[in-house]
Amino acid sequence: MKRSAAEIIREYGPFPGVDNVHGVTYDGQHVWFASGDKLNALDPASGKTLRSIDVAAHAGTAFDGEHLFQIAEDRIQKIDPNTGRVLATIPAPGGSDSGLTWAEGTLWVGEYRDRKIHQIDPQTGAILRTIESNRFVTGVTWVDGELWHGTWEGDESELRQVDPQTGEVLESLKLPSGVGVSGLESDGADQFFCGGGNSGKLRAVRRPG
Repeated sequence: MKRSAAEIIREYGPFPGVDNVHGVTYDGQHVWFASGDKLNALDPASGKTLRSIDVAAHAGTAFDGEHLFQIAEDRIQKIDPNTGRVLATIPAPGGSDSGLTWAEGTLWVGEYRDRKIHQIDPQTGAILRTIESNRFVTGVTWVDGELWHGTWEGDESELRQVDPQTGEVLESLKLPSGVGVSGLESDGADQFFCGGGNSGKLRAVRRPG
């Protein structure tokens, strides 16, 4: 396994009225982050929050190219980003669901305490397969066929690339002590956006290689 220190490129926030940053996703233009009772759209170039949607937003966030998906307690809501309307709801797979991302036409859900990542059917919520991790799982993201997830235990956080077949850890980026990772999303290129949990911040971390 390859280990290195995470390189934080930029820090955003804290944001007015935001105590916690949970899930994070990227629609190609804006970074959306979940802050408990809102989904907020951030311009990553200016660092300004442009708008927000009033919706339960307790954990992971995803974007399928058209709609936002948001974990709200024991369910996942499909949201129209233009109107803020909830279009559909499916059950979430576990009791401690954390991360959420979209890849290969399906949703991928991190289950925090059970240290698992589930691939689920976005129509029904049925679990298609499960990948085991040996650490608490926070955010999850796919980029160029690589599966990455965040971990956060105590004051220690890492971003880890895992083999999607075996769960084996291939690479680890260690964040500075005291810096937590909640949500995680790739920009599809050379950086990850990381939710900072109760710091109320969002961070951009360089993707290696």
